[in-house]
Amino acid sequence: MTRTEQHKIVEALVDYLHKMDGSELDEFEMMRKRDRDDEDLDALSRHTLTELYVKYVPERFRR
Repeated sequence: MTRTEQHKIVEALVDYLHKMDGSELDEFEMMRKRDRDDEDLDALSRHTLTELYVKYVPERFRR
């Protein structure tokens, strides 16, 4: 996953914050903070981010 893809996924998930439960929200906020600081995510975080994307963003809005 490139830096640009990571940023687009984070931005897409912002619209679905209200659907996330507590632990998912905490994880996402940490990833969002790392994205704002221009840090690359490690493999585990990228996998979690992708899972959240598939879970919350409807398929018609995905690329």
